[in-house]
Amino acid sequence: MTAAGLIFANIHDQSIPELTRVRSMASVPFGCRYRLIDFTLSNMVNSGINRIGLITHHNYQSLLDHIGTGKDWDLARRSGGIKLIPPYITAYDQGTRIKSPSHRLEALFGAKDFIARCNEDYFVLSDCDIICNIDLSEVIEAHAASGADITFVTKRMDAAAMHLAEQVSIIAADEDGKVTDFTRAQPTEGMVNLYTNIMVVSREYLLTILAAASAHGYRSFFADVIVPSLGTANFRAYEYDGWYAYIGSLEGYFASSMDMLTQEAREGLFAVKNRPVLTKVRNSAPTKYKEGADVKNSFIADGCVIEGTVENSILFRGVKVGKGTVVKNSILMQDTYTGSDVTLNCVITDKDVTIRDGRHLSGHKTMPFYVGKGGSV
Repeated sequence: MTAAGLIFANIHDQSIPELTRVRSMASVPFGCRYRLIDFTLSNMVNSGINRIGLITHHNYQSLLDHIGTGKDWDLARRSGGIKLIPPYITAYDQGTRIKSPSHRLEALFGAKDFIARCNEDYFVLSDCDIICNIDLSEVIEAHAASGADITFVTKRMDAAAMHLAEQVSIIAADEDGKVTDFTRAQPTEGMVNLYTNIMVVSREYLLTILAAASAHGYRSFFADVIVPSLGTANFRAYEYDGWYAYIGSLEGYFASSMDMLTQEAREGLFAVKNRPVLTKVRNSAPTKYKEGADVKNSFIADGCVIEGTVENSILFRGVKVGKGTVVKNSILMQDTYTGSDVTLNCVITDKDVTIRDGRHLSGHKTMPFYVGKGGSV
């Protein structure tokens, strides 16, 4: 029983346009030294999946720089490894403005040749707007044992803690785990069975779906394929009980990042036995804490220089915190420079941002203050 993986790099880019204006969802920086794709890739590699197709569409230069040959995930292989699947563009699109795929089926059409050439029995399909550490081999085994056509991974969550800015997929299943309903909603309270954007499907069934979709002109994977087949197909739900975060808005990104400072999140992601979170290795100088530096409950990457106060914050590589500067409840991405006597609270700075002396910036946890890449304040 073997499996290959398919990762959607650009699906849901519109959820956080502030961060995806110059990059794909897959390459959004997260958790001090990672990109969002690191969690999806690590889940697959740790589960024995070593043939992975990466479906891209636009803004994927930083993603290519991060992935490289795939050696940091043990995917630099002659047989298998990670394969970039370029945008699905027909001859009729020549000379027109190419838009992001509006539906999952459009992205899958571009991966049809990759799917057909694979010899694996099953495919694991996953988005990049999720953060978890899941053993996908258990999901595949449960899928094979149940004889399901598709197995959807779900997570029981409190809607109030999901920080939703758009509709999400909610799955209802009976006592045997068979899916009885699949809806799109934007719940604000109560417990819901959230679809985690991870599914397992056999290769042959996936090819059958794509052939039928092409023949009938279907556009939506869920509205045109899944929902009409609920009464006849064997769709199953697999409940994941580990730590999980969904990035559906800038507020959700900020809240999930701040969760990294809690013991529950750190243990749920980084302390799982035999399932490390892998990322691109960069050998940087250690962070330098100068006289007067005061750091509490924060994630600090390599190569930083800290002269001021950092509290409940996440600092990526190469960040400079000036003398007399106070950084609280903030996320400073790579090579952010803060001058002297700066105050930051609930602020997100993208890469290469400069905050000059004496500036005072403050947002709120429900509306963080964002400074775009290369910006200067």
